Amino acid sequence: MGKIDLQSLEIQIDKLVQACQHLAEENQALQTQQVSLITERDTLLEKNALARDRIEAMIARLKAMDVGVIANEQR
Repeated sequence: MGKIDLQSLEIQIDKLVQACQHLAEENQALQTQQVSLITERDTLLEKNALARDRIEAMIARLKAMDVGVIANEQR
């Protein structure tokens, strides 16, 4: 190999190392983002379940009130 071939190879290796470093940084950022999104999803699922339970309880109370009103009207 001549001097030019070695320099060309060195440049290609440097570019490859830089690309690997960039991909490693991007991978780390994506993993951090994934953890954040999973945490946010879990929080939203919990809030959704609480809201659903509260709405179901309200519906049950409204139905009970409606049954009470109908019973009073029949008397």
